[in-house]
Amino acid sequence: MADTFRQPAPPPPRHSMTTRLTQELKRFLILFVYLWVLLGLFVLNQDLIERSAGNVFVFQGFAILNALILAKVMLAAEYVDVARWLQRLPVAATIAFEAVLCTALFMTVHVIERVLVGLFHGSTLAAGIPSFGGGGLAGTVIVGAIIFVSLLPFFTFKHVARAIGPDRLRAILFQRRNPTHPASE
Repeated sequence: MADTFRQPAPPPPRHSMTTRLTQELKRFLILFVYLWVLLGLFVLNQDLIERSAGNVFVFQGFAILNALILAKVMLAAEYVDVARWLQRLPVAATIAFEAVLCTALFMTVHVIERVLVGLFHGSTLAAGIPSFGGGGLAGTVIVGAIIFVSLLPFFTFKHVARAIGPDRLRAILFQRRNPTHPASE
């Protein structure tokens, strides 16, 4: 009965616009750098494949542009909370779902990008559709698996930081350990 007259929790403190903007910019930059490294490695791999076929094609600009776009899309998806329906499941399910969703998003954006570049260069729509991992279903599955596994650490760190707090995670990762203290092992 006493619970029915409980006072509502006070609203969380409001941060200044500058503070919120700075926090969002930090999150965006971390996400952008992570994606740029990931996508940049794919571009380097593609470059090796193209060079072995006698072609010269390296354009890291696609990795940078895609990382910028995908980082913004991922932040927007986080605000929409696309994994909300998974809240009752273990966090591992949310991590896997977000990695699968972003893998599909990344592969879709890659297809759209290649088709548009092909159309710009006068190719047909069908000719612009890229093959993943050498082509076929097996190549697509392998590239999807590589992207999925590459995204797992990002989403894991995000959810661990949310659970224990970003300051605690930062302390665990970047502070020196005390070898004589048993809790530091």
